[in-house]
Amino acid sequence: MNRHELVLHGGRVIDPETGTDAVLDVGIDRGRITAVSAAPLDGHEVLDVTGRVVAPGFVDLHSHCDDLPGTRLQVMDGVTTTLELEAGVHPVSAAYARAARVGRPTNYGFSASWAAARMQVLADVPGTGVLGDALASLGDPRWQLEATPAQVAQIIGLLEEDLADGALGIGVLVGYAPRIAPDEYVAVAAAAARADRPTFTHARELVEQDPDTPRDGAEEIVRAAGETGAHMHYCHVNSTSVQHVDRVLSLVQRARGAGSRISTEAYPYGTGMTGIGAAFLAPELLHRRGLTPNSIQHLLSGRRMRDADELNRMRRSHAGDLVLVHFLDEEDPAARELLSRSLLFDDTAVASDAIEPALPGATLDPNAWPLAPGTVSHPRTAGTFGRALRTLVRETGSLTLMEAIRRCSTVPADIAAGAAADMARKGRLQVGADADVVVFDPGTVTDNATYASSVAPSSGFDHVIVNGQPVVRDGVLDTMSLPGRPIRS
Repeated sequence: MNRHELVLHGGRVIDPETGTDAVLDVGIDRGRITAVSAAPLDGHEVLDVTGRVVAPGFVDLHSHCDDLPGTRLQVMDGVTTTLELEAGVHPVSAAYARAARVGRPTNYGFSASWAAARMQVLADVPGTGVLGDALASLGDPRWQLEATPAQVAQIIGLLEEDLADGALGIGVLVGYAPRIAPDEYVAVAAAAARADRPTFTHARELVEQDPDTPRDGAEEIVRAAGETGAHMHYCHVNSTSVQHVDRVLSLVQRARGAGSRISTEAYPYGTGMTGIGAAFLAPELLHRRGLTPNSIQHLLSGRRMRDADELNRMRRSHAGDLVLVHFLDEEDPAARELLSRSLLFDDTAVASDAIEPALPGATLDPNAWPLAPGTVSHPRTAGTFGRALRTLVRETGSLTLMEAIRRCSTVPADIAAGAAADMARKGRLQVGADADVVVFDPGTVTDNATYASSVAPSSGFDHVIVNGQPVVRDGVLDTMSLPGRPIRS
């Protein structure tokens, strides 16, 4: 009998692609799944996972965690691949090199950053490959100005350099520079189409939010897909659409029916996070989204803005600081129902929009685990996928367990597979797939992170295996296990 390196014995194996849902053994060798069998398998190491679900590891398309503390929180939440695609980085080569040098518990990858390229061309902000450096310039009005044709050509040139270096697409934060010419957005989508890579867009305002917007944010994504043939990915459709989500999703559905490639993602929270210098957080614009200054909460201090004057002062003096944006009351049944429409829309991927944890008043030790008391983040960094399983399956029955796993693994893997062939082996639990596997108790798996205790790790995830190597074993993180590999086009 063949002896495998690692065997997961007696678990309920769920593979959304094949529809498998049965008690089986899984054999793992050299980072791949080499056997899925009804008969017991022999292994050098055997983990008894009886009574547990064995599923493909979760793929997060929208993680801003390019650090060990953040990716450790995510792997404790069942995530085996973390991709920075919405904002992206420039240059991508620097980001890949840094991640490889430090090591990662999860697989990792990056898109090219339209915003960072634009900052370099219009505001002389050099690209470093570090998202935080770009965030610090988010409120700089120079990069948000309309570009000349020559400047657009320069921006596209920088993006094409990153695409040639293996970027997984182009991240487009057009919502942070909402007055740019629509032609520039189409040019960026066309560049992505030429390279056969997706774009990942934070949409600009909807016409209901800003009647004077140069183009409705949802229509812009749909029109670019039709005009260029690019795969257009609509980031966090929940937080940019809010009360207008039905109109937005209907538009996306019609465009898909006409043959356009448009994918969607959402996170299961009613509060977002961004830099306080973001254009759409100007006090005079908050009413467009049903917000007030008090809806804006400074992350590091925990303080909500008292009034427009305080918000303006913080935007001037701390433009790169992160804030929570409370756009839906999660305790309100009507708000939860509105949020669920984004999450339950056809083939919507669960994605976290996770952000790196921080320690107010001090520098967070990147190697320390558990994280230091007082460390803060958005709770979605630690809890998005546990929360999705808890709320969408166990508490409401809105999705079957198979479908929820599909939206956490197979759906996002397929979206990213358009840019990287390696992703076609992820989000699956079958012979030949990468051995990225999560083992959890469906009856207890849950998020524990709250707005008051934002970095509490999820529980119920017994084992998380990345490229055949356990990173979480019996619910305990192995801090020495850094088997993550780069995902490049």
